[in-house]
Amino acid sequence: MNLSSDLTLAAAREKFFSGHVLPEGLVPAPILRSWQRCAEQGLDAGDNVLAEPMTAGELRQLQQQNETLRLMSRPELMILRAEARLTDSVVILTDAKGTLLDVVGSAEFAGAAARVALQPGVAWSENSTGTNAIGTAMAERRAIAVHGGEHFFEPHGILHCAAAPIIDPFGKLAGVLDMSGHADAGHTHALGLVRLAVEQIEHRFFARGFEDKTVLRFHKLGDLLGTPREGVLVFDGDRLLAGNRRALSLLGLDRLAFRKTTSDELFERLDTDLRSVGGERFSAIVQRPEERPQASLHPVSGMARQSGPYMIAETRADLERAIKLVNADIPVLVSGPTGSGKEVFARHLAERSSRAGKPFVAVNCAALPESLIEAELFGYEAGAFTGARKGGARGLVSQAEGGILFLDEIGDMPLLLQSRLLRVLQDKQVSPLGGGPPKKTDFVAICATNRDLKAMVDAGTFRADLYFRIAQVSISLPAVAELPERRALIEYLWQAHEAGHGRLPDAVLDRLEAHDWPGNLRELANTLHATSALAGPGQRVGLDDLPNHIQPPARRTSPLTPSGELGELTEAAMRRVVELNRGNLSAAARALGIDRSTLYRRLVWAGKAN
Repeated sequence: MNLSSDLTLAAAREKFFSGHVLPEGLVPAPILRSWQRCAEQGLDAGDNVLAEPMTAGELRQLQQQNETLRLMSRPELMILRAEARLTDSVVILTDAKGTLLDVVGSAEFAGAAARVALQPGVAWSENSTGTNAIGTAMAERRAIAVHGGEHFFEPHGILHCAAAPIIDPFGKLAGVLDMSGHADAGHTHALGLVRLAVEQIEHRFFARGFEDKTVLRFHKLGDLLGTPREGVLVFDGDRLLAGNRRALSLLGLDRLAFRKTTSDELFERLDTDLRSVGGERFSAIVQRPEERPQASLHPVSGMARQSGPYMIAETRADLERAIKLVNADIPVLVSGPTGSGKEVFARHLAERSSRAGKPFVAVNCAALPESLIEAELFGYEAGAFTGARKGGARGLVSQAEGGILFLDEIGDMPLLLQSRLLRVLQDKQVSPLGGGPPKKTDFVAICATNRDLKAMVDAGTFRADLYFRIAQVSISLPAVAELPERRALIEYLWQAHEAGHGRLPDAVLDRLEAHDWPGNLRELANTLHATSALAGPGQRVGLDDLPNHIQPPARRTSPLTPSGELGELTEAAMRRVVELNRGNLSAAARALGIDRSTLYRRLVWAGKAN
């Protein structure tokens, strides 16, 4: 928003809450619709918001009920947390009713946010908390940003919030992802980052749970298969059962098509060369139950596809040694900091081994609830526990038959489960929960960790016998900051986006190379993905398209303390630059080399002084 927009909003707010009809265009249509809904419910914008948080026990129960959503969203919360800390913001995950489940990010802002009840256990639906990004995204069923005075309740005017609804495979609202910060700070990329994160979460929903169904992945561009941009449809026989928003958009459908539409009504036939009944052609991958080569908690990501072959000389040598071990049925331990590409390395190792083309089953031992990990790993018989499937279920160990079982974050596996895993690795037999005879199994374990397992053994928190079983050879992956070839890695990963933007300019490459990348390969790949989206289709990338935490220091002037350069600027000079940019404060701030919120604040202060 620029200065004139803020004044227009203040005037529109005064008119609306005085009972006047607003002329069209004074406020965004979704905001006006939300104001009207809130007024019709009898909410008073001047009231203090009465939000009673849950008890600790009630919150714990709610989080357990939404454990699957929290599990699927955890990688995005971790990635966005770094951005939130740098922009003094928080990232929020809610359930389908808008109740806050998790809040991560800036501890300083979280304290301020708590004063307006932006904390776990509080409901932020429109009918309880008025116009806000979470509640309005739910009501409008679309991504939305709500800035300052656009909030219905006056106390919420301190916030800038950007949120996107999370839709499950059956078209139902599963929750909301939100990024909230101070209204007087710049949040240029918040909505774009939240949209990208939700796209990743919704894509992850299809990684499991449909093993006995036909899953179709398709797109007009074959390079986008295997990424969150692909369309995904699930068929039960020939009946359309589920799908993501991208698939529905590509075919011009809505969620009402689920359970009412057959594959014959959509496509000439389900094949890799896919053609719709309307004649549109798509590249596709068809995964049928009887043909499915693998079952994995995490599908091969775009990062894994693109970065797999890129390795420094030392890692290439380690890879060749690891191939020999896997071919001899010997487990391999891969260690390295979070995001350093341990799963990417493991998948590439599997593809180069004698078990190529066989199942690659990935299990994140840290992400699975302790109460479920045993059933997930070893399977269970019918009636083994409350909520068990009628016919029981094969465990992930059995699903890895003939291939690779990838145990990520093995250091977080409970001690009791470590004992059972050791027995399975030794005996190559698995016994499901609830009884039943042990079954022979054939797989090779590749384990990964970002922890010092030897130190954990010494501390008694990791079994020594399991450690020596899985760590006969340990391969250590370096952090991105330690790589001597960082620039080459960046250029290599950018190839996935180069067709839409061209080569990265040297100034952008210099800035990316200079960043320390605490999130390593994962952070780098996601940053490039976000940069591509922020630049826009067909546009050459510039420094302004980089996420906030990658921006050069001069572009991150504190909104609270004017820089020396700004102190030398006169009010007239600032206003002249604003006029030259037709009132666009963001463009004017870039021209001045300062933060937009800093420029806005100085103009407001100057106006008050006059």
